[in-house]
Amino acid sequence: MDLTFADEDEAFRAELRDFLAEALPQELAEKVRLSQPLKKADYDGWHAKLNTRGWLAPNWPKRFGGAEWGAVRRYIFEEECAMANAPRIVPFGLSMLGPVLQKFGSEAQQAHWLPRVLSGEDWWAQGYSEPGAGSDLAALRTRAVRDGDHYIVNGQKTWTTLGQYANMMFCLVRTDPEAKKQEGISFLLIDMTAPGVEVRPITLIDGSVEVNEVWLTDVRVPVENLVGEENKGWTYAKYLLTHERTNIAGVGFSRAGLDAVKRIAGRVRMRGRPLIENPHFAARVAQVEIDLMAMATTNLRIVSKAAAGQAPGLESSLLKIKGTQIRQEITDLARRAVGPHAMPFASEAIEGTNMTLPDPFDAGNVTGAYFNNRKLSIFGGSNEIQREIFAKHMMRDAT
Repeated sequence: MDLTFADEDEAFRAELRDFLAEALPQELAEKVRLSQPLKKADYDGWHAKLNTRGWLAPNWPKRFGGAEWGAVRRYIFEEECAMANAPRIVPFGLSMLGPVLQKFGSEAQQAHWLPRVLSGEDWWAQGYSEPGAGSDLAALRTRAVRDGDHYIVNGQKTWTTLGQYANMMFCLVRTDPEAKKQEGISFLLIDMTAPGVEVRPITLIDGSVEVNEVWLTDVRVPVENLVGEENKGWTYAKYLLTHERTNIAGVGFSRAGLDAVKRIAGRVRMRGRPLIENPHFAARVAQVEIDLMAMATTNLRIVSKAAAGQAPGLESSLLKIKGTQIRQEITDLARRAVGPHAMPFASEAIEGTNMTLPDPFDAGNVTGAYFNNRKLSIFGGSNEIQREIFAKHMMRDAT
């Protein structure tokens, strides 16, 4: 599944491979390959190496410290990092908040916050979802009331990914409760070390902590931490979500996952022959590979629009749907390939034992990856909601 690129882009690929071979610690790459939980220090260390090289923010303009790559360079970067089992670049500050501040933030906000994102001085969390406002994000109820030079914020956010590591959170709050559903929402930058902020971890089935609840009780937020205009936050939120949905597609991760499936299926024996030679299994692998090639081409087109300063629109919804379907299919194929060797994940998580089975297929925690990736079709706007957005758009154009 190889796309052909210009000589200068292939030269960049070679440069990137040399960098990954030298800079990526083998121990860290092995943790990623085996789907083991990463610590904050793992992410921080890798981010620092990328930032030193000038590659931490591929989509940022150079004037803000980014690489300002075109679509092809960004595609190659994502693919090669995934194939090398490098940790993902944590997206909240770099791929979500960064573009919003660059487009809607004041010069003072850009000058203060953007360098701190690159340096790692600030770790950002996303304060969007609430217990009653997930896919229907406009139903959020967290309130912010103006009090002189501050907003007083009360409410609750949930599914706050890696929020236990964050010191800052970009947050959607309701500043006009009398306005229509999508109106009266503002975009605030909240210090998570401020009095009244409480982070409560949510333990997942494998015993890890990836998501959190965040409770906000009379939290004072300076007015200068308002991004853009008061009550215009829904516009900024939609802009951010288009970038999030494009990133969720994860072409590079799918490519790496598909290669792992082929490796595993080449070792697993079925009736004396490698599983990859089984017609039914091989047909499923081939279909995923075809879908992935088509999605990679679509992704390049969408990233090209983003690089030209256009926010991806309806296409990001389609890419999110297909990208998450492909990634879920790949983890399902890996789980099915190893058969009973997938079971230690469940026994350790549910019973708290240290029981393990030998791993002759070098498969790692395929069941953990399978269960964790079920979330992909839910967060960032569920796939059902994305289909509804697409259907409404098509019906509107047809009338």
